[in-house]
Amino acid sequence: MATNIKCPNCGHEFPLEEALNDELKEAIEKEKQELREKMIEYRNQKEEELRRKDEAFEVFKRQQESAYRQQLDQELKKQNQQLEEHLRKSMYADFENQLKVLQDANRENEEKLRNARQKELDFMRKEQELKNKEAELEIELQRKLQEERGKLSEDLRKLEEQRIAAKESEFQMRLKELEKQLEDQKKLADEMRRKAEQGSTQLQGEVQELALEEMLKATFPFDIVSEVGKGVRGADCIQTVRNQFGQECGRIIYESKRTKGFTKDWIEKLKADMRSQGADIAILVTQTMPDDMEQFGEKSGIWICSFAEVKPLAQVLRDGIIKVYTAVRNQENRGDKMHMLYDYLTSNEFSEQWKAIREGFMSMKLSIQKERDAMEKLWKSREKQLEKVLLNAAHIRGSIEGIAGTESVDLHLLEESEEDEG
Repeated sequence: MATNIKCPNCGHEFPLEEALNDELKEAIEKEKQELREKMIEYRNQKEEELRRKDEAFEVFKRQQESAYRQQLDQELKKQNQQLEEHLRKSMYADFENQLKVLQDANRENEEKLRNARQKELDFMRKEQELKNKEAELEIELQRKLQEERGKLSEDLRKLEEQRIAAKESEFQMRLKELEKQLEDQKKLADEMRRKAEQGSTQLQGEVQELALEEMLKATFPFDIVSEVGKGVRGADCIQTVRNQFGQECGRIIYESKRTKGFTKDWIEKLKADMRSQGADIAILVTQTMPDDMEQFGEKSGIWICSFAEVKPLAQVLRDGIIKVYTAVRNQENRGDKMHMLYDYLTSNEFSEQWKAIREGFMSMKLSIQKERDAMEKLWKSREKQLEKVLLNAAHIRGSIEGIAGTESVDLHLLEESEEDEG
């Protein structure tokens, strides 16, 4: 920008550059150049001085920061130590307070326990005193009852003696009358027994034969029990043994005797009948056993027993006949049966049948498992619902007991022992 100069006389303005001559201009330019150089040098010096000051400031700053950090660390350490000491003292004081509280509570509990034990001891003493009093009362009552019984017995004895004395003569007369009636009844019974023993021996034997046949038919309904007619040579009845498939396995013949004496000829006759009838076993049912036998047994190939023993003996012998028949049948065509059994077990029919059985079993197993899972799920759901009901009932019971007292209202859903276990 040009600088104007104004003339003080005429007031004319003209640029300063026009007023200066060339030398002055050169001098001014030179001074400007020197001034610029000095300013540059001064700026460089200032920048260098500022750089050195910045470096010194950074060093001072680091030193101050280090010193401040050390001082801060010391202060923090000191404060931490003071805080730890304060916390230690506070915790120690709290611990002492808690210990004191616990000791006081312990003393209070011991006092309560001592009082409770004393109360329990007093209660047990009172209970023992009550038991002793009850025992004394019981003894006194028993003594009085015994005395009353004695008095009553004495009175009854006197009354009985009076009654006996009053009716002794009548009783003697009645006794004589009863003795006479008893003697007459004995004579009548002896006469009837004599007439009964004089009955038909054949009739007695037929009665036992009929009873034997009825017992065999009722006990073994699948067997054939056939009667041998009167006058026909042979045993009284024949039992044809059949198994569960209706196959005849063997024969048992029975001879029934109802006499007071045993004859050895019966054995030989029954053995001959067994051979003629083609029977496997012969049984002699007699009222009188041989002299050398006290109970049922085998004698000369013949089974001898009483009427009371014939049923179990027949069952045992019949079972033996069926087992022997089964064993003999199993030995027949054993090789062919084994081949047939092997062919059947390896056939498609057996495989399909077994597969159907296995499928049915698996279906039943899965059905049972599903039912078990469903029932367990249902039980679990009901258990949760029951727990919820019991919990709410316990809350209601606690609130009501807190207001009305524990003895006022009974709100237990379960027995007290069950709730304690729960």
